[in-house]
Amino acid sequence: MIVKSLLLAANVLCLAGCVINPTPTGPLQYDSFHLERDRAEVVKVNLNMGAGKLQAGSGTDKLLQAYFTYNVAAWKPIVKYQTGVLSIDQGRTEHVNFHPGNVKYEWDLRFGRETPLDFGVNFGAGEAQLDLGSLNLRSVHVHMGVGKLELDLRGRPQHDYDVHIDGGIGEAVVRLPSTAGVYATATGGIGEVKTRGLQKQGDHWENDAYPTAGVKVNVDVHGGIGSITLLGDSD
Repeated sequence: MIVKSLLLAANVLCLAGCVINPTPTGPLQYDSFHLERDRAEVVKVNLNMGAGKLQAGSGTDKLLQAYFTYNVAAWKPIVKYQTGVLSIDQGRTEHVNFHPGNVKYEWDLRFGRETPLDFGVNFGAGEAQLDLGSLNLRSVHVHMGVGKLELDLRGRPQHDYDVHIDGGIGEAVVRLPSTAGVYATATGGIGEVKTRGLQKQGDHWENDAYPTAGVKVNVDVHGGIGSITLLGDSD
């Protein structure tokens, strides 16, 4: 188990471009970016952050309204969009060292509620707060490394969708909609699984609405070292 933990930690640190020496920082910079809705019927979202603080949710009538705060010039976020595919990347991390004590790196991303989204997050180290329940989700896939994930899916989904969470060394809290049927599994050596508002049914958990719900959310958590909390009530 210790060897596995060290390997996971090494992989995450490589993702974040981390080495022993501190990161050279500069003046605090603030960037913003917006993207209007187009004719894309579905947009695939790819968020790739090696290390920092990520916030994502609703709050715009555009496809995307983004705000970036950072003090490492080489980490200036890179936003790319081709019809139906939106990607945001951390920029050049391969030659930049990381030391959390002096680095500020934050994304505040707000998505429109109208366009259906396949939402993907590749998150290396830090904190991620994803308030996605009011978005028009077709799928959610989160890969996290070292740190903490707060994933809030509470809302009134209009159609079924799947949620996949691949965890590393960290902690994840997932808040699930009470207005849809929830079917959840958790496998892969997770340190601890806590649930509230869900009932154990053999090798999975369900909420009370699942047997008769017209809309269902399927959650699959596959983790390494860490803990997962699944909250199936409305609080």
